[in-house]
Amino acid sequence: MANSTQMLKGLLEGCILKIVSTDETYGYAVCEKLIQYGFEDISESSVYPILIRLEKKKLLYSKMKKSPLGPMRKYYYLTDAGIKELDEFIDTWNFVKRNVENVLEG
Repeated sequence: MANSTQMLKGLLEGCILKIVSTDETYGYAVCEKLIQYGFEDISESSVYPILIRLEKKKLLYSKMKKSPLGPMRKYYYLTDAGIKELDEFIDTWNFVKRNVENVLEG
């Protein structure tokens, strides 16, 4: 499927918003969570541009904090707009999922 990369990019934005919504987190931890959830081919080079894009859209904000190991880390948090965007993503996902399942079930 030629557009699977574009489709995945949009889905990853929503998934990343959900991961960030549960607790403060940093980029590498987001990658690890996505891998745990089954996105095995995800790399930091895919996740960091999405985090930057979400921050530019004002859906996330970040703070530099001390790391228990090594240098400072950039921790991400959801903004009010990010919470609204996550709610819209969940609603849209449920709608699309239900309709695709209907089609596939015939």
